Amino acid sequence: MTNIPGTGLGEMIRMWRDRLPPSAAALPVGRARRATGLRREELAELAGVSVDYVVRLEQGRAKTPSASVVASLARALQLSNAERDHLYRLAQLAPPEDGEISDHIPPGVQRVLARLKDVAVAVFAADWQLIWWNRSWAALLGDPSSSPPRLRNFARDRFPLERGPAHLALWPVTEMDKDAVDAAVVADLRHATGRFPRATRLAELVRDLRAGNQRFADLWATGTVAAHREDHKTIEHPSVGQVTVDCDVLTDGDSDLKIVIMTAVPASADETKLKLASIAGAPDTTNNSPHASGRTPSRPRTESS
Repeated sequence: MTNIPGTGLGEMIRMWRDRLPPSAAALPVGRARRATGLRREELAELAGVSVDYVVRLEQGRAKTPSASVVASLARALQLSNAERDHLYRLAQLAPPEDGEISDHIPPGVQRVLARLKDVAVAVFAADWQLIWWNRSWAALLGDPSSSPPRLRNFARDRFPLERGPAHLALWPVTEMDKDAVDAAVVADLRHATGRFPRATRLAELVRDLRAGNQRFADLWATGTVAAHREDHKTIEHPSVGQVTVDCDVLTDGDSDLKIVIMTAVPASADETKLKLASIAGAPDTTNNSPHASGRTPSRPRTESS
């Protein structure tokens, strides 16, 4: 795309990797470490791609990564919005248009997330598309990386178009007031349509759910506009048993990202179980769930070659 030395796709990825200290990504810093920034292996893990693919990108042998890979790299490298758009252009892709829902997690939000590594936390876009989760989240609810990216959507899970297993929680989850949560999620999506009226992914989601799920269609017809802020859930965890958690939803001011945090009552049996689940990691449910993989990535895996 450019003939100016030091400005190509691979060179920019390497520069951004070199400038990001591992501490900013909540990675351990060893005494024998030579690299001041991220190693290729660390970037690969954070972005959910293979190390070989990072090498090929930096060496210029891979020049056209997909939009999902570019988005993952931008998050892993903690790029600003301007840098993210520059990365898209270097990859010969159009940056996300104004009015579209963003899957980008700003550096400031990433720094906060890095400090919550002992808490089950995930980040959803404004249309409830899952875009990031940590190891504690995977340990509590199961690793969603084996589900197709398009189906990693909280609204699609709540209002399925056909019978089948859930894609965001691999074991049973019940709520204190299911009807209230259903209504809150639909009202939140309607709020998103006002915030992002030209968002194609959101429009497709609403069309699909209105046509394919009567419960969603009935709630949509009420015209309620609100934001989903909190919930209480009980998870039937296969290793530690029943765990009841508080589910709080925080949002950032610019892109309406939803930061979902699950915690238990302090000094309770549920808090002990939650800690045990996090320490043990995601159970290997390969033989029990068609969607379980036993892996616990810090980012969804998007490309492996």
